Amino acid sequence: MVSCVSMLSFGTIHIKARISQLSVSSRAGFLEPEEEAEKDLKGQSVTVLGLGVSGRAAVKLALARGANVVAIDQNKHIPELQEDPLFSSSNNERLRLELGVFDKDHVRKADKIIVSPGIFLERYELRELIQMGYPVFSELDFASENLPRATKIIAVTGTNGKSTVTSFTAQMLSHAGIPCFMGGNIGVPLSYAGLAFMESGRRDPPFQAVVVEVSSYQMEINPRTFKPSVAVVLNLTPDHLERHKTLENYGLCKCRLFSHMSPSQLAVIPAGDSFLQGLVIQSGGEGTIGWLGSLPGVQFNGAGSAAQIFVPTTSFEAHLDLTTLKTTGVHNAQNAGTAALLAFGADLGLDESVVQAGLPKLKSLPHRMQVVWRDDKNVLWINDSKATNVHATYTGLKGLTNQKSVVLLGGLAKVLDENGNIGFGKLVDVLCSHRAVVSFGAFGGKIKKDLETNGLAIPCFQTTSLVEAVEVAKTIAQPGDAILLSPACASFDGFSNFEQRGQFFVALARGEDSSLK
Repeated sequence: MVSCVSMLSFGTIHIKARISQLSVSSRAGFLEPEEEAEKDLKGQSVTVLGLGVSGRAAVKLALARGANVVAIDQNKHIPELQEDPLFSSSNNERLRLELGVFDKDHVRKADKIIVSPGIFLERYELRELIQMGYPVFSELDFASENLPRATKIIAVTGTNGKSTVTSFTAQMLSHAGIPCFMGGNIGVPLSYAGLAFMESGRRDPPFQAVVVEVSSYQMEINPRTFKPSVAVVLNLTPDHLERHKTLENYGLCKCRLFSHMSPSQLAVIPAGDSFLQGLVIQSGGEGTIGWLGSLPGVQFNGAGSAAQIFVPTTSFEAHLDLTTLKTTGVHNAQNAGTAALLAFGADLGLDESVVQAGLPKLKSLPHRMQVVWRDDKNVLWINDSKATNVHATYTGLKGLTNQKSVVLLGGLAKVLDENGNIGFGKLVDVLCSHRAVVSFGAFGGKIKKDLETNGLAIPCFQTTSLVEAVEVAKTIAQPGDAILLSPACASFDGFSNFEQRGQFFVALARGEDSSLK
């Protein structure tokens, strides 16, 4: 099993260690003089709203750039702050913490306002401030200011698959000997890349490229400086509508990736998606279009076993044999082909043979069609806990060719309209070749009803919990089958997040003890 932390150790720099070093070196709010850091914000005031992972990283970068920083969070007690000497010490005269309180002046009088992705624009008068022209930035946008112009930025977004494509792209670059940073929404804020460049003094750049997973939350504020060399919107299906309200708003946030791109840069979208194409036009970007599923771009054969690539910005061509991949599912072959298009599109001098040689080395992220166990009955256990919506589960199931499975569906389903539609009918056709369905959790009954109402032809068993669902699945699965957790639901009815749900499933698969019931 490959952990998220180890997956961040690409290129010549190990990100986990680098973050630790940066947390220490920026502890006093500035880098050592011999590092020749650029204090471009010296004397300016920066307000950071939200002190989660991204917010804390933005504070460190702002201090390193010489700013006086006010860090604000609605929570009075944040354990992570007590564990970080930068925030727990009272010796830093350029950092002021405001926890559980809000002074409007600290926002309205700031030279820059940095907003963490978890902050709704309705808070702190942000929507009004943006309309009035105040200098409001996302953490991603703020961090990109500090990247050297020569650094290639590869940006990946979409409703599903963005973490895997981001990871595959970074792995390809690393296998080719190109040092790169992987982060953004995938776990390591981009501000740490900015800090790494400052620490190096720019004389010996630590990265040639940054590969960034981007969420719609990170693009909710129009970017001012974020300008990828290559960007892709992988797909678009209804998600996060509790925040964005409409699919169009959600899609427009995604397409802001393209807003500052020029014709020499590659903007990639799915072929045949007219709705998404219209949103790309609204973004105002001028990037050269490449297609997912057609040329120019990347085109796959019917079996997904080969990819033909043509990069329109450089006229580079490649043909890749995807049968050498060790990852599970046809969709992962398509993810690899997409990642190759992005890597070639960044114009870093990649050779086709090097990328081809690296394909067998690609490793899936945890909780994404991750093979975790084969038991003594020759049943394969697959953890796809990251599938938190119907489209993600559909994609995973479609990729399981010639693998009959008992499919576990359940949790908190996303309600798609005022009639209470949860959209599981979309799965009926792709489920027909599998052994059975076991539903569980808060929406277990509604999932069973939705599937059967839409003509599900295989058995469906309703249970109350993931523990019970696994026990039922064990009695159904035949030798050679798989037991697949691909819930198509959020995890919050019984777990803190999809990671915890996936870890619990892995423990059940292996017969290990777990504290959760």
